[in-house]
Amino acid sequence: MCDPNQTSSHEFILLGFHEFYHINVLLFCLFLVLYLVILAENCFIVSLVSTSPHLNVPMYIFLRNLALADLLLTSNIMPKMLQVMWLKGTTISKTSCIIQFYFHCIATGAQSQILTVMAFDRYLAICQPLRYSALMNQKLCFHLSFWPWVLVIFFNQSEVYMIGQLQFCSTNKIDHLFCDFAPILEMTSSDTSNVFYQDFFATVLLAFFPFLIIVISYICIFVAIIKITSDKGRRKAFSTCSSHLATVCAYYVPLIAIYMFPVNTPYENKLKSLLYMGFTPLINPVLYSMRNKEIKKATLLLFWKTRGKAM
Repeated sequence: MCDPNQTSSHEFILLGFHEFYHINVLLFCLFLVLYLVILAENCFIVSLVSTSPHLNVPMYIFLRNLALADLLLTSNIMPKMLQVMWLKGTTISKTSCIIQFYFHCIATGAQSQILTVMAFDRYLAICQPLRYSALMNQKLCFHLSFWPWVLVIFFNQSEVYMIGQLQFCSTNKIDHLFCDFAPILEMTSSDTSNVFYQDFFATVLLAFFPFLIIVISYICIFVAIIKITSDKGRRKAFSTCSSHLATVCAYYVPLIAIYMFPVNTPYENKLKSLLYMGFTPLINPVLYSMRNKEIKKATLLLFWKTRGKAM
């Protein structure tokens, strides 16, 4: 409860990059272009996989879900962040702040689960090639695409509910780019021990275990690749998982840097947050498109099909 001389805050002030308010127009233009490119890239992946029959296979179905998670992550944060940059800080209601945090949890949790599913798919393709088609059938592919979203949508509700019950009396300024877990709890005057326990449990279930499964999958994959006798076979096997491995590194390295090795300055945490919030969704479509013959082929077919209709 708030002290008698304090009032409970129902509106917060997002500060964003207040250290660079003097170049806010430049930052706004830079991040607006970044957001538009992310939207274009990931929407293209979603539409390409959805409309190309020969991409209707597990690897690309999982890639479409990853693109959807990237779209949710950036679209949940970037528009408000652009407003903060343009106005040199702006307000956000307590309800909107908690909703933003909830969708952030859904997006990051879904990314972890989908990357894990993709690692399992690569494990089956490389370590069980003769049984891959039988094991990774349409039914299993549907379940592996559907249940990660259900898990993160329902599991995070209890944590978000507990955060909604907190009282915010001492300050209403969020020195961050968006409503993240630590900046929210820094403002509250309530007991946060139960929220911390819930967040720790969610982190273990939705981030640590998936990361552990990915590591184990790749250990098995590397062992299987080493056993391949021909150099050509090794290169082909490694090329099938190199894009996913790069995506895993681009996603988990910033998260580990933020949550396992926190720093004292909010500015450094903002920069780290930008890596998985902006950089990772930006490069994921590139990683899977530049070296993927099937996506290049589907892009060319879509281009000629669209051009034929236009003529």
